[in-house]
Amino acid sequence: MKNILEYLDEGIHVIDSEGKTILYNKSMEKIEGIEPENILGKQLLELFPSLDEKTSTLLTVIKNGRPIVNRSQTYLNYKGKKISSVNTTIPLFNDNDLIGAVEIGKDITKIKKLSEELIELRNELTNKEKLKTEDKMRKYTFDHIIGKSESIKKAIRIAKKASNSSSSVLIYGETGTGKELFSQSIHYSGTRSNKPFIAQNCAALPEQLLEGLLFGTVKGGFTGAIDRPGLFEQANGGTLLLDEIDSMGMILQSKLLRVLQEGYIRRVGGLNDISIDVKIIATTNQPPLESIKSGNLRKDLYFRLNVIYIDIPPLRKRIGDLKLLINEFIKKFNFKLDKDVWMISREVMDLFNNYSWPGNIRELENMIEGGMNFVENDEHVLHIEHFPDYISDFKNIRKRESKEEFDIEIRNSLQNTINDIEKKIIERELNENDYNISQTARNLNIKRQTLQHKIKRYNLK
Repeated sequence: MKNILEYLDEGIHVIDSEGKTILYNKSMEKIEGIEPENILGKQLLELFPSLDEKTSTLLTVIKNGRPIVNRSQTYLNYKGKKISSVNTTIPLFNDNDLIGAVEIGKDITKIKKLSEELIELRNELTNKEKLKTEDKMRKYTFDHIIGKSESIKKAIRIAKKASNSSSSVLIYGETGTGKELFSQSIHYSGTRSNKPFIAQNCAALPEQLLEGLLFGTVKGGFTGAIDRPGLFEQANGGTLLLDEIDSMGMILQSKLLRVLQEGYIRRVGGLNDISIDVKIIATTNQPPLESIKSGNLRKDLYFRLNVIYIDIPPLRKRIGDLKLLINEFIKKFNFKLDKDVWMISREVMDLFNNYSWPGNIRELENMIEGGMNFVENDEHVLHIEHFPDYISDFKNIRKRESKEEFDIEIRNSLQNTINDIEKKIIERELNENDYNISQTARNLNIKRQTLQHKIKRYNLK
């Protein structure tokens, strides 16, 4: 058992009932910076002068005999090194006699330092001098959303309604579809545009740190805590974007639900309720109902957030907007890279039209930027040689994907089966091209008139 504990990734610290260390593994040595020979057999408080019987989780468990689960702790070792960890501490019993306690620790020193720097930076931005600088930063509005397809126009119509409402908004879209672009557009085009807009990725921090970041902390609330407002207080009167909401832990989701229902927050370790007026925009790159089914999103939180729901279509379902987006990115990178590109070649455009774009608009933007880096100053057209070699396989990728996704149902005759397959192919291509007849005909390599005849024949309007 000692050998197993010695080589675990988690830090293990075991003390006896008198507070003396009897086991201290290599991972805990790395976390706390104390060699085993300097701690084994010694009293705990000798080596951690910033702790006492009340603030030490190990000594607290020895005293009351109850476990402490996932407790954030910041303390100093005898060398003066500051350590932040998340610990689970468990009492050890022999029959009914308490004989010691074991602490399992995870080092979050670097993460906590970065999160504190992030909080301090955001606090600085509330100063008037910083606000002037912030005003010069680019703020996105609906004018920055490019597209004429019905699916994207529908999403924009809903988002514009949301901009003048105080109700919560839930945005679903695959990675790279522009969820933050929509979120900023809702804020900066609405009634809260002159108030703060703050974005936080819920997957970026452990739950314990994210809670303090969102709700703030009170000095003395826990070891190392200081008085600090959270993002809710900083965003008061404005908008708080919670990106990847389904990555937030379930306990924190329940606390967020209470805030949305009651309209006030309580800082971590505090006793006072603080009234807040914050518009919440939550985003997810997984279908919300799937996240509920998989246990990553609370159903009651989903209902509370889903007052206004926006479904951002992936690029493969608005392929008719591809040319508009390409032109916009060419214009952008002409300025950024000091180029003079006019257009994209027909060969490359055909490949792009036949690709499914799993990374969506972000992937397209990166592809155009990459290609324009290889354009010479006297060149004005993006050709296939300006892009990575693998784009030549785009058409084959689409064919393979189509083959994998397509189910053939054998009908009562060969002709009926063929008709059924043809109908499904045309219907799928129409949907993916947002019923753009010319584009769909090109993808199917048939005449426009032929396609219109088949649409009428299969009643696909």
